[in-house]
Amino acid sequence: MTRFAAILPELILSVGGTILMMAAAFMGRRGSALISWLAVLVLLVATVALIGAPSHAGPLFDGLISADLFASFGKALIFPAAAVSIIVAHGWFEHDHEHSSEYAVLILFAAAGMSVMVSATSLISLYVGLELNSLASYVLASYRRSDERSAEAGLKYFVLGALASGILLYGISLLYGFTGTTSFTGIAAAFGRGAPSLGLLFGLVFLLAGLAFKISAVPFHMWTPDVYEGAPTPVTAFFATAPKVAAVLLSTRVCLEALAPATDAWRQIMIFAALASIFLGAIAAYGQTNIKRLLAYSSINNVGFVLIGLAGAGVAGASSVLFYMAVYVPMTFGAFLCVLWMRNAAGEPIESIDSLSGLSQTRPGLALAFAVFMFSLAGIPPFFGFWAKLVVFNAALKAGLFPFAVAGILGTVVGAYYYLRIIKVMYFDDPVAPYAKVREPIQGALIFLSALAISPLGYLLIGTLNDLSNRAAVSMF
Repeated sequence: MTRFAAILPELILSVGGTILMMAAAFMGRRGSALISWLAVLVLLVATVALIGAPSHAGPLFDGLISADLFASFGKALIFPAAAVSIIVAHGWFEHDHEHSSEYAVLILFAAAGMSVMVSATSLISLYVGLELNSLASYVLASYRRSDERSAEAGLKYFVLGALASGILLYGISLLYGFTGTTSFTGIAAAFGRGAPSLGLLFGLVFLLAGLAFKISAVPFHMWTPDVYEGAPTPVTAFFATAPKVAAVLLSTRVCLEALAPATDAWRQIMIFAALASIFLGAIAAYGQTNIKRLLAYSSINNVGFVLIGLAGAGVAGASSVLFYMAVYVPMTFGAFLCVLWMRNAAGEPIESIDSLSGLSQTRPGLALAFAVFMFSLAGIPPFFGFWAKLVVFNAALKAGLFPFAVAGILGTVVGAYYYLRIIKVMYFDDPVAPYAKVREPIQGALIFLSALAISPLGYLLIGTLNDLSNRAAVSMF
């Protein structure tokens, strides 16, 4: 029974998703509201189930997954983010005749896949969880069938995702072929027997390349701006948060468990990917005119900072990754919630950055919330985003990567420009046509809570969050 108690959240999501899928098939579009709220309830129940889950049950089901605090930490970020994605989508799609009950069901199955990803301790469970999440994501990206941009985003995501899956599978096959096992502990033992063979190194490179696509790290970032722009905004908000957390934590577990003896080999890859993501994400965002594309490059930029912490390795590196992602989720979700409120008088979404001109005069509350999220994403003190960047730089310094940390700090300065540009447009440019009033109190409350969490008041949570991330990191080792 201990084994099944450890996977109670996954059981809740799987059973709940299957039941709601059957209900959606019979109820059709008229039941979209009910199905959406029931899906939110399922996600909240799965989150509560984490409280009673074993904090360190060790490898389960012949080493396929591990129920530890590291996995529970990731699920505690993923499930609420998925629930918020469903809540905000219902309001955004309110006047869209294409919105149906399947949206919430797809989110549930994607959350189940992400839950397996953060718990995976075998290359088999890694791939199963990743593909369960990806298959649902491909459909979500092309959710608006009548929208050419959405269809294009879904197709690009599918084609490039299939390519990345092929690369990942090739890496998995090489590692299995040269180690004779798919378990992370077995692979670590093979790497620990001395200098790794050329086949093992090739397997490592292909495996990390496949995972780099999932976290949209350079040079496997090419899909991110187009998919983020083309997908419906609630879907983009979902892509930027929950799947990002799952992919980053999966990469962390792979590097620090399966590839731990080969740290010197994969650290070089991480250093390159981190610096390339930071600087490309910062520089490519300069000329953007679409707010969703700008936030896509912001996502790439933030992945670079996460990889700085991962390159630090050890408990400090894992803890810094967890801390950063816990701060990244409310920052990014808050920014996208503000984008959801950018609508014209007809209720149609507006995505141009120029439309934010003079927002402080026409919608001062929305402008203030947007400014808080931009300052925090830029890592400017006293906002919480500054502390998240400080933690990952500290992890790199503890590992003796001083030049690497300095380069990351310079990247922070370069990237701050386009965040501050948004604030300049809102507060110093002449006002343009104001956005329509949005009467969605739940979204307003979510924006307020996200802004509050990453404001200077969020520093009250530093001690608790730092303690939780340290304990979660230790549980993985």
